[in-house]
Amino acid sequence: MATKKAVKKSAKKATKKSTAKKATKKSTKKVASKKVPAKKTAAKKSTRKYSPSVGKNVEREMHEMKRGKLKSGRSGKKVTSRKQAIAIGLSEARKEGKKVPPPKK
Repeated sequence: MATKKAVKKSAKKATKKSTAKKATKKSTKKVASKKVPAKKTAAKKSTRKYSPSVGKNVEREMHEMKRGKLKSGRSGKKVTSRKQAIAIGLSEARKEGKKVPPPKK
């Protein structure tokens, strides 16, 4: 019978030790979570990929496509794809010399 009591006491001591360890871990987490002020960097000057007038070209082409009046290059077929209408608008803007990135190949 004495052995059972000794086992229970040792089990209680073991649980107390584990809770004590958990408490120290929590306190270290609080220390580690302090916010460090962010370093200030020089602000980058943003440059546009497309000039503002290019949007007007694309808008015009989209409007024509929705009305059913937009035709593609040589074949003259009606354009039904939104992506194709945008591509036509960008292509015309490039021909006019507006600021547009080169087409993907």
